[in-house]
Amino acid sequence: MKKIEAIIKPFKTEAVKDALAAVGIEGMTLSEVRGFGRQKGHSEIYRGSEYTVDFLPKVKFEIVVQDDVAQRVVEAIMQSARTGKIGDGKVFVTEVQEAIRIRTDEHGAEAVS
Repeated sequence: MKKIEAIIKPFKTEAVKDALAAVGIEGMTLSEVRGFGRQKGHSEIYRGSEYTVDFLPKVKFEIVVQDDVAQRVVEAIMQSARTGKIGDGKVFVTEVQEAIRIRTDEHGAEAVS
């Protein structure tokens, strides 16, 4: 199993969610997060004072899938989240050793399907 984490621009949330549904993903976790990368935030002026916004709002998707589906999920995220501008985000793919559904005590693939 693979865990796919995607950190994207907030306005791309619906496009990514729809793209994931189109490849058959039924369950996912979504978090509102803040961060920065190469763009290192930006400066704003509020009531005449300039200040730096270091952490920009982002959205983080977390999905656990079977190995054979992982590449399709990554491609769907990449295509739907891309704007071509700095700050589009990142996708991380990691190995999941075990998954357990708390309610039924199912393990492995049965727990994530």
